[in-house]
Amino acid sequence: MGKSRETRSRCPIATSLDILGDRWSLVIVRDMLVGKRTFNDFLASRERITTNVLTDRLNQLEQAGLVERRAYQQRPERFEYRLTVAGRGLLPVLQELCRWADLHLSGVMEPPMGFMALSLDRPLPGAAAAR
Repeated sequence: MGKSRETRSRCPIATSLDILGDRWSLVIVRDMLVGKRTFNDFLASRERITTNVLTDRLNQLEQAGLVERRAYQQRPERFEYRLTVAGRGLLPVLQELCRWADLHLSGVMEPPMGFMALSLDRPLPGAAAAR
């Protein structure tokens, strides 16, 4: 998966958090799971990520092998982003985080039924899956 990188530990949780443990990466993955593909799609999310942070996180997710970038326009050059198999594999993790938050955190919205009904056994929104 992705380029090899120096890790602080061989622990799978610590290593996963080195890639996904910031406040934005899983939000971007969530958005991709529900069909968002372009830079402007991600900027329109209710969490209001800044352009420089979004650029950095998309690059990190691509380097980690979770996201694939494809040009869809030449002038100006624009890209769409799609989850790889490894990125799509985060769906059940995010669904469990939703369940956990619903049970243990006050003031969070109820997990959207459409998101909770997604399955790796069926095509995800925006289908044309990356490798």
